[in-house]
Parts: sequence; structure tokens; C-alpha cells
Amino acid sequence: TGAAVLTDAAELAEHSRDWWPLAMTWAVDGEVPALAGAVVRPAQEGQVAEVLAICNEAGVPVTAAAGRSGVLGGTVPAFGGVVLDLAGLAGIRSVDDESLVVDVACGTFGDRFEDELRRVHGLTCGHWPQSMTLSTVGGWLACRGAGQFSTRYGKIEDMVVGLDVALADGREISTGGAPRSATGPDLNQLFVGSEGTLGVITSARLRVHPAPEAAVRGAWSFPGFADGLDFCRRILRSGATPAVLRLYDGVESDRNYHVGTDRNVVLMLDEGDPAIIGAVASVAQREAVALDGSPAEPLDDALVDAWMAKRNDVSQLEPLIEGGLVVDTMEVSGPWSALAGAYESAVAAMLEVPGCLAASAHASHSYLDGACLYFTFAGKPLQDTLGSKAELHRGMWSAGQAATIEAGCAVSHHHGIGLHRGEWLRRAMGPAHDVLVSLKEALDPNGILNPAKLGLPSPFGASDLP
Repeated sequence: TGAAVLTDAAELAEHSRDWWPLAMTWAVDGEVPALAGAVVRPAQEGQVAEVLAICNEAGVPVTAAAGRSGVLGGTVPAFGGVVLDLAGLAGIRSVDDESLVVDVACGTFGDRFEDELRRVHGLTCGHWPQSMTLSTVGGWLACRGAGQFSTRYGKIEDMVVGLDVALADGREISTGGAPRSATGPDLNQLFVGSEGTLGVITSARLRVHPAPEAAVRGAWSFPGFADGLDFCRRILRSGATPAVLRLYDGVESDRNYHVGTDRNVVLMLDEGDPAIIGAVASVAQREAVALDGSPAEPLDDALVDAWMAKRNDVSQLEPLIEGGLVVDTMEVSGPWSALAGAYESAVAAMLEVPGCLAASAHASHSYLDGACLYFTFAGKPLQDTLGSKAELHRGMWSAGQAATIEAGCAVSHHHGIGLHRGEWLRRAMGPAHDVLVSLKEALDPNGILNPAKLGLPSPFGASDLP
């Protein structure tokens, strides 16, 4: 096809990993969870379809990847085969400034994409995941990602206008295109979040915005986590949508901002037209009261700047894992009415797992109907073996996931499903998962596309990975 093919052992090992903390634990011990047979790097979009057609004919599994910044084993090639490295398909193809739509290749890394939008076109996508320098546009779409500014700009599924997709048999299709069209089911949303199991996204048309003119900041402390949740809820209920609205429980407030564990810190940041963001700041000031009606404690706005300075720093994870700890995060979304209970029950359930040392959470994204709870947990197994580390990880994760689902939350907010959450997705979807299976069978009858992900059955057998 003209695409580069790599079979060097080091390249295969590197491209068979992502940022799944379990895989990072194995990497410390010189292990990989699974190993690709080859890495294929297309240089042109048409080569993606050609590679898929060849693999489909031969029955070879294909795992699409680029930045490999996922944290749930989504780009781990569970049954070997080909890792399709899409990072070579990069760059902005066109910008429609009048309609505020950009056409961008799937392998474009987030920081380069946003830099060119602002520097050359005076625009922003508004999508700022923590993995900004590690992730690509295609990865955002495949995993239904969220940026830290999602309360104003929306998640990636709100930004997509149209997609170019290569199907398992080599067919190439385009979806979407016009704003708010009534042209049957929205096929964009069929592929957004499908994690490469239904087709491979090669490029996308995304909504963009004029680069912001100004910004406002605010910070408050509340006596309880539930007080902070209610504050965020009331801001959204009023119609205000600040770009960032983050609530930290006492443990994380002290860990990040050194304010003591008796404070639950809320940070607000908004950007855009000065008149609009000024109104948002006024709404926040008006709503800054606790559940009992007492005024929230105002904090120094410099806390927002401190968060901005370190918001994409993930350097703490690796030394903790190298030190023998089991560390991970788990994010879910839920309605406002369920969040306080979900927080309390999940933290308590994780702390009850033998070996768990810490469990905490923050609310990282807020919407009119609910928010994302983002948990962090850590533990140390009684025996320092790979098996016991995996068991402790599974125990803490299962405790938190079960508690949040029981409380009425979704399985995931923005990290997706990958390998790790497949069983939970099947449980949560119930009979609806059979519909997803039917879609998989229709679009990928030979099952070559990212097998074993999303809890889907695989012709290559069951994965023995956790």
C-alpha cells in the first residue's frame, strides 16, 4: 500500500502499550500486556482503507492508534496483529472561518492543532484534555473525550460536524456535514466513542470558536463536598456556563492547594466576550452560598492560576508506580441528584478494600443535568508481585465502579471503555449491548477492528487481560 511497516522488537513493544496504569505496572517489570506483530504507518488517508482491506481478507486484527494516551488499554493489541499508527495523518486541511468549521486529519496532536488554530487563524477548538500534548484529534473522537473547558465548549461529540471513516472491508465513507440537519440517524455519533471497533476515523470537521478576548477567575471554599456540588448545579441551572468549574473534596483540596482537609475548593475560569463572562462571574458570586445559606469562603484567585500551571502535568504517576504502589483514576458521570451519594459510597467502598491507602475525588466537568466525578485511588499490595498488584487494582476499581453505578451514574464520562471496562459496559447497557454487538457484526463481520474492546465478542477468543 505504500505505508511504512515496522517489525523491530522495541517498536512493537512501545506501540503495544498505552497509559493504562496496569500496563505501566507491567512495563516497570519489563512486561507488555500484548504484542503487535507489526506496526503499519500510513502516510495518506487512502492507505488506511487499503491496509484494512488486506487485513480483513486475511483475518488479521487491526488496532488503530496514534498518541496512545488512553488509560484503559484501548489501544493494546489484545490478539497481536497490526497496530495501525495514524500519527502520520496530521495537519489542518482547511478552515471555514465564516462558518467556524475546521477540517483536520485524525493524527494531529492536540497542542499542535490548537497552536495553529490560534496563531494562524485566531480561533480555538476549546478542547483541552489533560493529555493535550499526548493525544490526537482521532483519539478524542474515538474515545468520546472531554476537555477541561467542556462546560463552555462541550465535549468532543458536541464539536463534531462530520467525519471521514474507513470501514473494515476498505470502504471509505463520510458522515454529517450540515448544521442541525434532519437526514436520518446521526452517523457521526455511531463512530464517535466506538474506539476503533466499528471503523477507523481518518479526518474530521469540527466546530471552532473565535479565540477568547478576556478571562475571569474565581475561587471559593465550602464546608462539605455536597455544598460545592450544589453551588456548581445552581450556576448551571441559572444558564451560566463557565469554561471551567472544578470542585475538590477535602483530601484533594489539601493535596493540591494546601488549604487543609476541612475545605472543599471550587475553582471557576471563564473566557470569551467580556460582557458574557462578566455576567457569568456575577452569577457565580450570587450563588456562592452553602446548603445552609451561609456565605462561601472566598479564596485567592491565584489558585486558578496554580491549577492552570500544572493542569497537564502527569509526571507524578510514574514514580508512584515505580515505587510499588497501585495508582489509578476512575471517572464517571451522573445526574446532580445522584452525585453526592455516589461520591460518598464510592470513596467508602474503595477505602474498605484491603491494601487501599487513599481514595478521593473531584468534580471536573459540569453540565445542566449533571457532572463528572473523577476519583483517584492508591494502594499497596501485601505481596509485591504482578498478580497481587492486578488483584488490588481490580478490587479497588470494582468497588468504586459498582458503587457509582448503583448510585445511578454512567460507566464512564470521558476515558471510555477499552479493555478494562468491557464487563462493566455489558452490565450497564443490558439488552442494549446486544444492539451494539449487531452493529459490530454488520460493519465488521470478520471482527478484525480492535477486538475485545467495548465488551464486544471476538472471533479471536476471549482476552485474558484484566
